[in-house]
Amino acid sequence: MPARIIQADVPRAEVKVDAITLDIIENALQNARTEMEHVVFRAAMSTVIRDQRDAFPLITDRNGSMVVGQFGSPVAGFLRGYHGTVEDGDVLLTSDPYACQGAISHANDWLVIKPIYVDNRLVGWSGIFGHVTDIGGQVPGSEPINVSEIFEEGIVIPPLKICRNNEFQADLLELILHNCRVPQYNRADITALVASVSLAARRVIEICQRFGTDTYLQTCDLLLDRTKRAVAHLIETAIPDDTLYFEDYVCDDGLGFGPYRIACTMQKRNGKLFFDFSETDDQSPGSINFYFNDEMFKMFVGAYLIKIFDPQIIFNAGYYDLIELEIPEGSLLRPRRPAALSCRNATLMRTFDVLIGLLGQRTPKLMTAAGYSYAPYMFYSGRDAMAKLFTYFYAGMGGIPGRPVGDGHDASTLLPSMFNLPNEFSESYAPVIIDRFELVPDSGGPGLHRGGNGVLTVFQFLKEGDVSIHDCRWLTYPWGVNGGMPGLRGRKMMERADGTTEVLPAMIDRVPVKPGDRLHFISWGGGGWGNPLERDPALVALEVRRGLVTTDGARNYGVVLRADRSVDHEATASLRRQMAKSRDNTAIFDRGDDIAHLLERCLEETGLAPPKPPVRARKAVAPGVAA
Repeated sequence: MPARIIQADVPRAEVKVDAITLDIIENALQNARTEMEHVVFRAAMSTVIRDQRDAFPLITDRNGSMVVGQFGSPVAGFLRGYHGTVEDGDVLLTSDPYACQGAISHANDWLVIKPIYVDNRLVGWSGIFGHVTDIGGQVPGSEPINVSEIFEEGIVIPPLKICRNNEFQADLLELILHNCRVPQYNRADITALVASVSLAARRVIEICQRFGTDTYLQTCDLLLDRTKRAVAHLIETAIPDDTLYFEDYVCDDGLGFGPYRIACTMQKRNGKLFFDFSETDDQSPGSINFYFNDEMFKMFVGAYLIKIFDPQIIFNAGYYDLIELEIPEGSLLRPRRPAALSCRNATLMRTFDVLIGLLGQRTPKLMTAAGYSYAPYMFYSGRDAMAKLFTYFYAGMGGIPGRPVGDGHDASTLLPSMFNLPNEFSESYAPVIIDRFELVPDSGGPGLHRGGNGVLTVFQFLKEGDVSIHDCRWLTYPWGVNGGMPGLRGRKMMERADGTTEVLPAMIDRVPVKPGDRLHFISWGGGGWGNPLERDPALVALEVRRGLVTTDGARNYGVVLRADRSVDHEATASLRRQMAKSRDNTAIFDRGDDIAHLLERCLEETGLAPPKPPVRARKAVAPGVAA
């Protein structure tokens, strides 16, 4: 039985909304969304939400279509999996990706939505999801690698009513918190999320009281329709008619299988864009599976089109029916329940690279290279001097890709609104010392516009405990475009207190550490954009002096430096002429090498054994059973 919305049966009056009122309401909604962020970032306790800003609010119209927001609307997916009533004063909660069609992508994301009523009439929804630190399961942080089912990852909350008449259902809340390692954090987080959606509801009610409910509803329709017409024009004028294809890879799943291919074909037909992921590999036996929500995908496509071709277009869900997609069940992007999902971030973020490569092929001068499309995790947990459990979550930064307008940023991330944790905070929060925190020179791909550099972070552990690592791009390179070269890959190394060292996989759980052990966490750089031989030699020399490029790395740009690190112009001109003869200036993408050769040289180049080919069993899997 589907969700039943309780509301008054009030006929809607048609009203005319002038341009000034339209702008005022639109900006009021944007301001309300900003207020939602401030509430949750100030009140939450999980460092991932409070300090690194991993929470995403939105406001929708009465049908659940996103009017302001970022990752698409979860409302429609939630209501399909919720079988109760919806009334004024309710707040709904879930952490089950399968129950909301992937509106959230793993059980660490807690999603709350609130219906907004005016005079017992539903006028819209507010929603937000945030990544909580721990939900139980096999490992602290609740993102285990060596699991095959979502049940092993921690508590999974079905769609339910967490607040009734604007009050928490205390018994349900205590049941949920009882399954978490740091319940005081989760209590603060859920309270902050509920406060955020409640604030948005008040702001929408205030707008309706000021301008009239029917005016507000009509304004939402107009905002959605305006964006639809603008994106339809972009599709008609900026997207080619021919069929395009692109693929990229998730290096491995932490269980020894990989790389996993994500492949997409795009066609334009009758004013719409059709995307087909049928050639994507089957779901993993591990936890890198990503349930790709339709609305999230459409939001990614729209974000690219709008940012590239017309940034003045207001971002909302109005254009969704202009985009269709096919994702086969049992694939890496549409796993069957109860497949594990906790480490889906590598797969989620790799879809960004796929879309960039796909949509940019016919307008390569406007596209970016591949960059730090991930937020690599490091979890450190143990017992302090008082035998109290501590959990430390670190999300690293890397190199943004080279862009048409300039160099990629060093030490950043493609994830919107994500912040870096100050080292001083980390050292006060957990028994850890950050020995080194510095850019990795030459890790950004050479190009006319250099890719951003990755980061070396050296953690010295002060207490005995366990470390888990989640990362990618240790096998494949972040590719360059338009003559730009790939960025360097990431790598991880443990330096033990006794002086021995060991190379660690990019995905591994429960590495034991003792006081004095040091983890060298090296993130990857962004790919370069454009011919590096066209980069200003004086700029290359300046970056050598600043430690962003080494003297040897300058030669990738055809730049020869003297002992004082000034440019030797005669030697540079000679080297550039020689290098230009062997360059291929026709290729759009430079991946560094193909997969076969990367696997052949894997052990030699990375110190790690090559992964085995992924399991391919999509057609043999019965519905409802994980591969």
